[in-house]
Amino acid sequence: MSVIVIEFITLDGIVSDPDGSAGTPTGGWAFRHGPETVAGDKFRLGGVLDDGVMLLGRRTWQLFSRLWPGRDDPFSARMNAVPKLVASRTLIDTAAWANSQVIDGDLIDAVKREQRDVIITGSLSVVHALMAEDLIDEYRLLTFPTILGTGDRLFPAGGPPAYLECSSAAPVGAAVLARYGREAR
Repeated sequence: MSVIVIEFITLDGIVSDPDGSAGTPTGGWAFRHGPETVAGDKFRLGGVLDDGVMLLGRRTWQLFSRLWPGRDDPFSARMNAVPKLVASRTLIDTAAWANSQVIDGDLIDAVKREQRDVIITGSLSVVHALMAEDLIDEYRLLTFPTILGTGDRLFPAGGPPAYLECSSAAPVGAAVLARYGREAR
């Protein structure tokens, strides 16, 4: 089992509001580069998406539950079919998006018990909680040629150190997909 974080990110490490749905002044920065950069399996999840489980925070799940169920292209079908775990203390009804369920109990315990690969998209509070427990095995970052100067950072100041190795980097439209894993010990 691996824990994989996938994020749209700017050159200065900002991950907040890439699509503009949060209405921030700098929102929509990823989507301004066109659909070829953001559509489909840009994070090259492949079989991991077919055999794994997605882990989402409540806000990301609510956003995605309004977007994905109405789509029927091949990648959307895979997103709709994948089992989804939602980290939330307030969400009760997950009927809006098939194969979703709220985590029963503690987030960290649930991730440690999971037998499948765990894919986390967006959901910064979930990512930060797992970072603090050193549970992230891989980061797949789609880095956009944008500097915002403000917003939520994937790697916050004062966060725990991480020593990673780059396993691949390739252009994807206007962005670069880089995969970073744990440093060999």
